[in-house]
Amino acid sequence: MSEHNIVLPSELKAVKEEGNKGTYEIDGLYPGYGHTLGNSLRRIILSSLPGAAIIAVKIKGAAHEFTTLDGVKEDVINILLNLKQVRFQVTGEGVQTVTIKVTSKKEVTAADIETSGNIEVLNPEQYICEATGKDGLEAEIMIDTGLGFVSKDKLNKDKVDTGVIFVDAVFTPIRKVNYEVENTRVGDRTDFNKLRINIETDGTLSPKEALEESMKIMLTQLKTMLSLSEQDYEALTAKIEIPVPVAELQEELAEDGVDVTDILKTRIDSVDFSTRTLNALTDANIRTLGGLVQKTESDLSALDGIGAKGIEEIKTILEDSGLALKS
Repeated sequence: MSEHNIVLPSELKAVKEEGNKGTYEIDGLYPGYGHTLGNSLRRIILSSLPGAAIIAVKIKGAAHEFTTLDGVKEDVINILLNLKQVRFQVTGEGVQTVTIKVTSKKEVTAADIETSGNIEVLNPEQYICEATGKDGLEAEIMIDTGLGFVSKDKLNKDKVDTGVIFVDAVFTPIRKVNYEVENTRVGDRTDFNKLRINIETDGTLSPKEALEESMKIMLTQLKTMLSLSEQDYEALTAKIEIPVPVAELQEELAEDGVDVTDILKTRIDSVDFSTRTLNALTDANIRTLGGLVQKTESDLSALDGIGAKGIEEIKTILEDSGLALKS
């Protein structure tokens, strides 16, 4: 195979999905592409997925965050820290306001937040504070949508009402993301990459949605840099021939009752290749039929000792085994 021939990877595969946690794999990445793709996707997932967060709070009786409240066990700083743990699902744009009004002794949680129809509290069990007196807790909470992390200094640009306390906003819906790369076999080569990505979200979107959205963002960025129109983009992608992965080939043959594993593991020196063809394939480090079906006609034409006659010989032998060269 030519060193400049890029092998296309497998489709995204879900290894494990449990609630807001997911593990996904991509096989058959060209050597080095595992880290290239993994690091790029990780950075996009952390920085470019939109989310909702509290940006400011106005608490009755609190002029600033260093205040203590009558009838509330926690001070304002701890109340703010607990409020920042509340996750919201928001539809619509612009700053929106929700409220809390508790006038009796009780443990105040996110379930006590009064919301409108386009805001949903995803973790109503989140503890906020303990109301110990009749004054309780009364607050207005301002929520906005955005990307990544925005400090309270950047949020507090305009004149605001007295008593409004701005907080650092963590908009990202991602709690954790990391990736691993390991070598895997493709044909006769063992240095191809398998990329495994682990994602944990805050529940506002699924981990698979987070990964797929990051891929779309990457494609959009590249498409823009290439200055492609929709028509140009469709024409370009239509020219890309996606090879049939070995796994798919195995499934198709298995449905026909063919023992796929044995066929792909068959050594080429046990098949009736001519001496010239066998020597050429051996010199190219192609040892099995599984490795041979990963090659295209162009790959084989580039090998010393393989001409048009040799390619026809290879195609005939593969067809007899129910296999074919990569298109």
